[in-house]
Amino acid sequence: MSDPAVSPVNEPALAARPHIVLVGLMGSGKTTVGKKLARLVGRHFVDADVELEARTGRSVADWFAESEDAFRQAEAELLAALLTEPAPLVIGAGGGVVIRPETRARLSGDGVAVVYLHGEPAFLASRAQAKPHRPLLADADPVEVFDRLYAERDGWYREVADAVVEVRPAHEAGEKPKWRLAEQVAEALVALGAVDASLVVGADAVRP
Repeated sequence: MSDPAVSPVNEPALAARPHIVLVGLMGSGKTTVGKKLARLVGRHFVDADVELEARTGRSVADWFAESEDAFRQAEAELLAALLTEPAPLVIGAGGGVVIRPETRARLSGDGVAVVYLHGEPAFLASRAQAKPHRPLLADADPVEVFDRLYAERDGWYREVADAVVEVRPAHEAGEKPKWRLAEQVAEALVALGAVDASLVVGADAVRP
């Protein structure tokens, strides 16, 4: 592909109609881009954190109050369940979903197309706000948090990614950056063979 902000990683083409999983640090746009991508490719979107709360009755903050390890286990079990759904989904994964080796193996397996929404730590820190579903940012310096998380997770994201899409250029290019990112992700998925180009709807047809 000619767009320098979109980098295909894994070749050859993936199996037809795999689940699509967006990974990346918090603030990279997994939820907002994921919702828009789902509209472009005609699939249902699932925010993993929201789905976990719906299925367990416990928020991310509640899980972390018990222990981060308990949350990571529940997160891994949820992703495994979502990836067994018969209809292909667009899934916005939690930022730490790549921590567990068994989950990375699952994301690298058949039937899954993974796109890494990549942003430099300083840029993401400037955008991310402390929210209930982001307990790692509570009472913390966001720059320090993002530097630490990036150092820890960037390699893991790249390990599981079939394509990498750069976040910052889309924001610097003008209006509607999330739609621009969704279109770039769709482009990457078409190039990978994960989405049929004839089924992709242009953003102008679906966005407000």
